[in-house]
Amino acid sequence: MRTKVTTTAAALTLTAAMAAADLLDRVEHKYADNDGVSIHYALAGEGPLVVAIHGFPDFWYTWRDQMEALEGDYRLAAVDLRGYNLSDQPEGVASYAMPNLVADIAAVIAAEGEDSAVVVGHDWGGAIAWNVAMARPDVVDALVILNLPHPAGLSRELATNPQQQENSQYARNFQQPDAHTYLTAEALTGWVRDETAKAHYLAAFERSDFEAMLNYYKANYPRASGDAMAPGPEFPKVQAPVLMFHGLDDQALLPGGLNGTWDWLERDLTLVTIPGAGHFVQQDASRLVSETMQDWLGRRVR
Repeated sequence: MRTKVTTTAAALTLTAAMAAADLLDRVEHKYADNDGVSIHYALAGEGPLVVAIHGFPDFWYTWRDQMEALEGDYRLAAVDLRGYNLSDQPEGVASYAMPNLVADIAAVIAAEGEDSAVVVGHDWGGAIAWNVAMARPDVVDALVILNLPHPAGLSRELATNPQQQENSQYARNFQQPDAHTYLTAEALTGWVRDETAKAHYLAAFERSDFEAMLNYYKANYPRASGDAMAPGPEFPKVQAPVLMFHGLDDQALLPGGLNGTWDWLERDLTLVTIPGAGHFVQQDASRLVSETMQDWLGRRVR
């Protein structure tokens, strides 16, 4: 018999804040080397390895709720992307080209003494995760993507969907040579709702390189609506099973990009769309994301 327990939103918020504070004290800070570039990651838990990759503008701490939920069954390595927080910040746009980013994640997996792992990514982390799965299928046991359509789906929408083109104008702006000079740590924390977390974000962004952040867009994002990424048929099919979350209130990445995802996969796809959640779905709907991940991974990874 199950007993229903009710609680207030304030109590849930307090509990989450206490758990996050405890997590900051408990994680182990480690580093992986990729050809001389040091990649920081925070490690918590025991079990099969899960490597989680944040997006823009973010850092490893974005995964705090998922780390709390999964650490009893998994070893979760939350990465700081190069250019961010405690990872190295190499100069030049070429340093942020996708092959280097894929190699960073492979280096983290190797640093943990594993041949493969579950790879999780949000936003730019999702783009990297897709590319790890396509370029290095040998290191990916399962793939979890949050609010980032498959590159072929995004490419199609950028080429054909006027609303997506309009909503992606910010990315075009980020590609301008001096765009980073307009960024501030304070402005980059604007999306963070939790005031306690915001202080940690501010500190992380003050340690980060704004030009490096925008080099992801300069090195990897199409430069005009007609400059689509490689069409779907040219992408190798993803060999791992895939779980996708998409907050439907995301205005940067519209849900039309999800259509046809199954055409680029060899295995099963589980797609969870979440009304009321925005771009940072791992925080906007953290409990649903965490519990779904735990259930889905429990059926596939042991």
